[in-house]
Amino acid sequence: MVFKDLVVVELASVLAGPAVGLFFRELGAKVIKIENKVTGGDVTRRWKLPSENPDLPYSSYYCSVNWKKDTHFLDLTQEEDVQVASEFISNADIVISNFRPVSARKLGMSYEQLKAINPGLIFGLITGYGADNPLPAFDVVMQAETGFLYMCGAAGGPSVKMPVALIDLLAAHQLKEGILTALIQKMKTGKGGCVSVSLYDAAVASLANQATNWLMAGHIPEKMGTQHPNIAPYGDIFLTNDGKEVVLAVGTDRQFQMLCKVIGAESLGSQAAFASNAARVQNRHALVAHLKEAFGTVDADVLERLKAAGVPCAEIKNMKQVFETKMAQDLILEEKKGNELITKRVKTVVFDMK
Repeated sequence: MVFKDLVVVELASVLAGPAVGLFFRELGAKVIKIENKVTGGDVTRRWKLPSENPDLPYSSYYCSVNWKKDTHFLDLTQEEDVQVASEFISNADIVISNFRPVSARKLGMSYEQLKAINPGLIFGLITGYGADNPLPAFDVVMQAETGFLYMCGAAGGPSVKMPVALIDLLAAHQLKEGILTALIQKMKTGKGGCVSVSLYDAAVASLANQATNWLMAGHIPEKMGTQHPNIAPYGDIFLTNDGKEVVLAVGTDRQFQMLCKVIGAESLGSQAAFASNAARVQNRHALVAHLKEAFGTVDADVLERLKAAGVPCAEIKNMKQVFETKMAQDLILEEKKGNELITKRVKTVVFDMK
């Protein structure tokens, strides 16, 4: 494994920080997870669905980012437990923390305090709004403050949050990249360092084309459901005559022509109102109405014919349907905890190295 000799101490809880720890664990590192003994450990242990066993000391949510970590319950206000944590940290390559700066200093777990016992340490810190801002941060609040919530939802409807805590995961990816950069720097200089990222910065940095649509064109992205402001038909959902939901991602004029041919709507492809992507975006409402009518005459078998013709499309699947496919099943990581059930989660490292 790439990081089989690497030691990571995880002082973080919830999702973003533990996701970084999981990344290094999947690549072979030893990850020592320190949880708060006083509060019963990572708060997500108690974030259970109604269908989950209330007597188990963990939840599915907790299991999603905690796989084969060496877990220790410590009270960092007690000297004996601080000594245990300090011993782990003195031998670590990386520490991952989401302590608020004031709390970290109070517990003796700030970067300045820890580098005194381990000068070569790489310290990865996740904050809500930056190291100088003590406000706590939660994913849905970040989605609101950085424009995601405003954009999500059907036109004319209420704002809708993304169903995954995506801001946390985006921040985790940023921190992984920063830590990997610090590891390369350490190989060259022998020096450690502090890498920090805020959820706010990670969210804004991920606005991509939606941000540029505003910055360059003065366009405020509005709610469009699954539709795309620059492409049509892209993200539009249609119902077949046997009740299957089909989503399209038509990005070129050729793909549009093939779509029309396969669904028996060749006349649409010859109309000037739909001849180019710009025209289709301009006349989106009429286009969608025509396509809805055409899809109502075909059944779900049309998906395979569309794919064979090079038209990007998919049936909308629920989670059960997703994990009935071999591709998804190959991404499952399992772990048995004691004599209890087999816990499962999906891999976060899905790139290949050869």
